[in-house]
Amino acid sequence: MHSLSAGIFLYLQGKKVTNNYMDKKTTEELEKIASQVRRDILRMVHAQNSGHPGGSLGCTDFMVALYFKILKKNTKFDMNGVGEDLFFLSNGHISPVFYSVLARSGYFDVKELATFRQISSRLQGHPATEEGLPGVRIASGSLGQGLSVALGAAQTKKLNNDNHLVFVLMGDGELDEGQIWEAALYGAHNKVDNIIATVDYNRQQIDGPTDEVLSLGNLKAKWEAFGWQVIETEGNNMNAVVQSLERAKTMTGKGKPIINLMHTEMGYGVDFMVGTHKWHGVAPNDEQLANALGQLEETLGDY
Repeated sequence: MHSLSAGIFLYLQGKKVTNNYMDKKTTEELEKIASQVRRDILRMVHAQNSGHPGGSLGCTDFMVALYFKILKKNTKFDMNGVGEDLFFLSNGHISPVFYSVLARSGYFDVKELATFRQISSRLQGHPATEEGLPGVRIASGSLGQGLSVALGAAQTKKLNNDNHLVFVLMGDGELDEGQIWEAALYGAHNKVDNIIATVDYNRQQIDGPTDEVLSLGNLKAKWEAFGWQVIETEGNNMNAVVQSLERAKTMTGKGKPIINLMHTEMGYGVDFMVGTHKWHGVAPNDEQLANALGQLEETLGDY
C-alpha cells in the first residue's frame, strides 16, 4: 500500500478515552523534569554503550513541554488514539528521550528504562510496535516515514469528527528523504490543518553538518512554498518551546498544516557534547558520564 494511504487508514477504529494530560506545570517545573530526563538519556546510553545521546539531549525541552504541558493524552494507552492528541516520533534514533518522557509521564514504570537496548526488552534502539510498549504508535527505525503516517492519522481524526490534534517530530537530516516532501505536498493539497509538525533544526546529522552533507537551503521558504504555515522557535528555551506549541495550536483549523522549525543544539545540557555531530550516536565512557551528570540536577530520582 502507498505509504500515505497506509497512514490514512491507520486509525479508523477505536473507542473514546478520557484525557489525563498535565497542563498546569510551570516553566520551572518543566525545566526540572527536563534535567532528570537528560540524566536518564545519558545513563541509558552509557549502560549499553550504545544509542544516540546528541539529538535526544537537544530535543528534551520539546518532548517534556509536549508530554507534560501540551499534549491531551491518555496514559492508559490505546493504539487507536480516539479522543486524544497523538504524537509520532519520526526520527526514531532519539528513542532515549522518547522512552524517558513516556516513563516519567506515566506510560510505564520508570525502572524499565534500565532495560534499554537489551535483548527482549520493550525499549529497543529504535521504537517498535511488536513489543507493545505503551505510547509507541509506529516503528520508526527507517527515517522519512513519520510525517506520512501522522498526516493519515490527522485525516482519520477529521473523518471521525475527532477534534484532537496530531503532532510529529522529524530531524533536519531526515529532510534529505524524498518521502518527507511528498508528504508535505499531500498535506497542503488536502488541507490537513489539524497537524503540527516539528523539525529538530540543529543543523547536524550523523556524517556532519547538514550544510556539508546536503544543504537544506532556506527551510522556511521551502515549507511556505509547499503550502504550510511556518513558525520558528528556540528549542532549548523551555518558555519559548511552550509558547510556540501553544501558538501553533491557535493556527490549526485554518486550511493549512503547520510546521515548527525548532532551532536546537545537539547535545544541549552537557558542555562537551553541545553543538557537534560527534555525539550523534556515541555513548559516554565512565568518566564522561560522571562529568555530564555533574552538570545536571537529579530532580525526580534516578531509576
